[in-house]
Amino acid sequence: MDGEVILSYQFSVVSLNSKTMQDFKNLVVWKRSHALTLDSYRVIKSFPASEQFGLTSQIRRAAASIPANIAEGSGHVGNPELARFLSIASGSASELEYHLILTRDLNLIDAKTHNKLNSELVQINRMMGSLITRLKTNKRQ
Repeated sequence: MDGEVILSYQFSVVSLNSKTMQDFKNLVVWKRSHALTLDSYRVIKSFPASEQFGLTSQIRRAAASIPANIAEGSGHVGNPELARFLSIASGSASELEYHLILTRDLNLIDAKTHNKLNSELVQINRMMGSLITRLKTNKRQ
């Protein structure tokens, strides 16, 4: 693989007011998942052409689905909708996690690249889980 995988993001704090829409670009989890998507696209550039409509396509779709669902959920009014879309994004993260394992096992990426991407993916999925819990807790109060 040529080049380093760079995971970049900025931190910010977002209110979980259930009566307003969130600006998804202010959510740390969106920023990190967007950076992961960009890194995933960079990594798969080196995949063989025979994977263009297979694994490459699946990785692109799963990776992009994570920040896209966070953005879509943020566009809805109310914490229950955001929590629902975060749950969908979490499912896409799990799918991407498997695709990364497969690419490593097929020797399409090296262990170091896999570990960097997977470590960030696990952190993003934990963040989404925590945010879902907070959103559901705020709903009950």
